[in-house]
Amino acid sequence: MIWFYPLNELEISGYEAFAVVWLSPVLCGIPGFLTLIRNRWCLGLLRLVTVGCLASFQAPSTLSRLVILAVGAGVSSLVVAATLFSPCQRIRCQTYWSLMLGLFSFLASRVWFVSFVPTWWTSETNSVVITLGIVANLDHIFAGDDKVEALTEPKGSRAERPRWYLAGLGFGSLLFLTHWCFGEVSLITRWVVRGYPDHGPLPDLWGAPVLVSLLVGVSVSEMHPLTLSPLWTLLGTAALCILYYLPTWQGYAGGLLLAVYTLSVWPRMVNQVSACPPGRTLALANLVYIVQVLFLVWTVAYNFVPGGEYTREHTDWLIAAVMASILLGLRSGGHVGSDFTVFTKVKGFSVPTGLHRALLFLAVLGGLLGYGYRHEVRRYPGPPQKANPREFTAGIWTYHFGYDNKGWPSLERSAWLLNNTGADFITLLESDASKPFLGNNDLGMWLGQRLGMYVDFGPSTKDHTWGNLILSKYPIIKSTHHLLPSPHGELAPAITARVNISGQAVDFVVTHMGNDRDVLDRELQAKFLAQELKNSPNPAVFLGYVTSAPGSRDYNHLIQVGGVKDIDKTDRHRWCEYIMYKGLIRLGYARISHGGLSDTEVQLGHFEIPRDRDSYQDNTRLTTDPSKVDAARRFNPVFGKFHVGHGYFDHHGFHMNTPKYFLP
Repeated sequence: MIWFYPLNELEISGYEAFAVVWLSPVLCGIPGFLTLIRNRWCLGLLRLVTVGCLASFQAPSTLSRLVILAVGAGVSSLVVAATLFSPCQRIRCQTYWSLMLGLFSFLASRVWFVSFVPTWWTSETNSVVITLGIVANLDHIFAGDDKVEALTEPKGSRAERPRWYLAGLGFGSLLFLTHWCFGEVSLITRWVVRGYPDHGPLPDLWGAPVLVSLLVGVSVSEMHPLTLSPLWTLLGTAALCILYYLPTWQGYAGGLLLAVYTLSVWPRMVNQVSACPPGRTLALANLVYIVQVLFLVWTVAYNFVPGGEYTREHTDWLIAAVMASILLGLRSGGHVGSDFTVFTKVKGFSVPTGLHRALLFLAVLGGLLGYGYRHEVRRYPGPPQKANPREFTAGIWTYHFGYDNKGWPSLERSAWLLNNTGADFITLLESDASKPFLGNNDLGMWLGQRLGMYVDFGPSTKDHTWGNLILSKYPIIKSTHHLLPSPHGELAPAITARVNISGQAVDFVVTHMGNDRDVLDRELQAKFLAQELKNSPNPAVFLGYVTSAPGSRDYNHLIQVGGVKDIDKTDRHRWCEYIMYKGLIRLGYARISHGGLSDTEVQLGHFEIPRDRDSYQDNTRLTTDPSKVDAARRFNPVFGKFHVGHGYFDHHGFHMNTPKYFLP
């Protein structure tokens, strides 16, 4: 929610200040405050407030949603401060294993919701989660599980405690690493993806071994000598580097090893921080987490933020900082160095119990069953049945990461829109939502399954772009992912894809070029893309976000050097999205308003593949009267009729003097 405001305004909005709620544990430094929130009734109230604030999803406005969500985040940090740092060993242990059970249940539920979080999916799922949370919390309160009994361990003298600043630094970094790479189990497959046919592991299936590897990490965490060794952290660092630097299956193998490492060091890290003063330690950990998330934003958004020239594409710095901090946290000293009190057998209780282990296993099993279900329904319906199989429709849309202009998820609404366009090939720009600050969501996987289309996602999520995604009803023969020349501005993604349309290969070049103020970047990018179009031996379509007006330098270069034609050179009211083509017969052109789902419209081009590429005539006559066009060639009337000028309406409709049809 904090990220939504600068995303929409394209500038620092001031609402970023809400991140300060994560520092709420500093209140524990007030004399008597920690004792107050550790009272079973007060702690029960805080838990209920945390759960109740999940209702922010149903708030009437974007700002009220952010405020309610912030309250819940701040209160949840106080709950962690009261329980994970409790003087009662039983409460500390049960809190840790509750976090582990919660993590695996969370990941398994995302499998069933195809990478999305049930709590943030619909008002109905949100209400179900809140109801379950309230029931569980009431049971917890009346069972007296938060009562601190006589079973309390001394924490040792101040000199025997770990160095709190190192423990906080390590805990915040471990939290970030877990969220960054494993906040959804198919994330790492998008780190290592390449173009067809050697695209690497697909998220539809290969997230399952990641879930299993995380469970293995929990088991390995009981091997204390191994996880205490600095060599183990060195191995974890190597695994993260393999994931980051190597492609496809090699990088994926590094990701699996990283999953084992990440979960294996959690008990050790929790032991270190729980022996430290809760207020300053947890506040520092949360601050470290915020800074690292912010740095991850800066590596991509460097062209729009202060100091961005220093962070540009430097995820390597982030990797070094995260892993070094984790090592420092694990080696922060203190008398708890080898106690591992989250694995405890004490008279009266034993943690983890057989029930804990069984529930962890059941959560993983539930996730694996979800993958089995998804694999069963993930069947391509085959090429669409058409009166003329040589016709196809191509579309382009700047997708806005699957959130509408008020910050609410727009998946189902956008799926309806895309399905009703009848597009056979769609490129969605600004579509990499797999980053932590965008929800760790895989838009390609969800839309591909929902629409029954092949997916090509690229370049990979680690390549510092805002994302470029292809959906196709026809098989993708091969594709190449490009990072376009960008010496000054943000990195521009592009894909060159070859698609088998009814036995005929058609090439597509899709891109999101750089910002309009970066003149040299756009010049170099236009030259590269024009060369890709020129080198295409097949009929080709260009679907691009060009950030230049018709008739501009880059526009002309694409047409003249690339050998393509503008689908409608009379349309002078474009700025970003363009459809160009060569070796095809144009049949229609339409612009459909975004209806509040994005800041950009959908554009469609309808084409026919000529039977004889050496002797064919392109259509030149223009009409806006659909009665003069065969019914099979008309755009879907659900979007209305021909509309003059801009469509300032809150639904999806034709506008900007379209739809247009081209006749022989």
